[in-house]
Amino acid sequence: MIEDPSRGTLLRGEPSPGSAVRDGAEKWEVQLRKGSLELAILASLWDGRLYGLEILRRLESDSELIVSEGTVYPLLSRLKSLKLVDSEWVESDGGHPRKYYRLTEAGKQWSLAMSRVWHEFSASMTKLLTPLTNERAGKEK
Repeated sequence: MIEDPSRGTLLRGEPSPGSAVRDGAEKWEVQLRKGSLELAILASLWDGRLYGLEILRRLESDSELIVSEGTVYPLLSRLKSLKLVDSEWVESDGGHPRKYYRLTEAGKQWSLAMSRVWHEFSASMTKLLTPLTNERAGKEK
């Protein structure tokens, strides 16, 4: 059997072992990003209030998280019900009012606590993954 790298399959139509690994890694990355989204939204609001589209843009520009409105707004609603964010409607010069979100004091404390956990977790994972990183760097030379 000969692998067709452009399609990640064997020419006989069977999935290649490499494509299964890539598919699994992509699914895992999606779950990792979903799990980080709450912290990312809270962090995006750290410097002040933003309306929904600004939050989406900040996530994309500062973290490369590309998230749909259908994902962010329900999460913002949940964060509001937990009293971690407040919202208010503000008239805009553009004609329609915008709903702005901002961290509450509880949201700031929660963000700091989540940030500490994130840094501890990522530092320990980085330490654990060092042999894999070294292996990958050796193969790229």
